[in-house]
Amino acid sequence: MTQPQVPGGGGETLELPCGEDIDVRRLDLGMREYECDCGDRRGRDGRPPPERFLPDFLVSVLREAVETTSEEMPEFGTAHLMGMVLEEFPGDVASADVSDDGDVGAGIVWMTDFDARRLHEIVVELVVELMEHAVSHADADSAIAEFEARMHEFDVSEFVSQYRAERDLSADDVSV
Repeated sequence: MTQPQVPGGGGETLELPCGEDIDVRRLDLGMREYECDCGDRRGRDGRPPPERFLPDFLVSVLREAVETTSEEMPEFGTAHLMGMVLEEFPGDVASADVSDDGDVGAGIVWMTDFDARRLHEIVVELVVELMEHAVSHADADSAIAEFEARMHEFDVSEFVSQYRAERDLSADDVSV
């Protein structure tokens, strides 16, 4: 499948997890998935707000609780979520800092070896792990036990399905 070229093409080339190369200017930053020339769909991110993945209240809690070390990104956000994915799945995530290229429209471009729904599930799973780690340091055994009990009942796939339906993310547009 041939992807359309953006006028004035050129710029940063991103090597995708499958080995294909793409000019980042070819990407429609509004799309959550990219149909790769290899035939697979790739989850992608052009730095939407973290509320794309998580409820507003949880993003607020994370912003208050998580201390970042980046002067460029002092507030916990999507870049931190994608960094967690990259750390967990280093061979399945490609990224490029395109902040110096005003024609791209984003600071960092991310592409994964998973489709958009699986990327969403992975983000939720990693945030749950982060929360479990934080709760494990609490001094209240009852809070730890309650959290663990609730997490045994928590179905990531069902949460993602409901969240995507509420946010109208079920139709992950594909860039063509």
